[in-house]
Amino acid sequence: MQTRPTKQQVGVMLIEALIGILIFSIGILALIGMQGSAIKNTTDARYRSEAAYLATQVIGQMWIDISNLSKYDKDYAPAYSPRDDWVTAVAARLPGIDIASSTRLPTIEVGPDAGLGLAANEVRVLIQWLQPGESDVRRVQLLNRINGAT
Repeated sequence: MQTRPTKQQVGVMLIEALIGILIFSIGILALIGMQGSAIKNTTDARYRSEAAYLATQVIGQMWIDISNLSKYDKDYAPAYSPRDDWVTAVAARLPGIDIASSTRLPTIEVGPDAGLGLAANEVRVLIQWLQPGESDVRRVQLLNRINGAT
């Protein structure tokens, strides 16, 4: 036997369905927000590892080319192809670096330089970039002492 709903019960099922849809929608929006955050963090980690790799790469190159160590310095006047090629590679792989306007160019400083706190054969590599959609500049800086026969 089927009973008819009273006047007070009419529409209760519709309200329950609407509340269920609302809760489901909030859950979906939270999942979308978490996905966006995960993508942002993955991109940040990618650029940081890329910058660390590039800095380590040029330091390894300097170990091999130790007789020309001073030519890697950012203040070395004539063009030095290994240094200049490395700067171009960094600008191509990281966002927010513009060679033409000298914006956030990667720099290499070779000691001895008392003003920078670098001892003889110490090398400081600084890479800066600007992630898309952000205003904070990211940095990776490596300090290495390169000793050996020159």
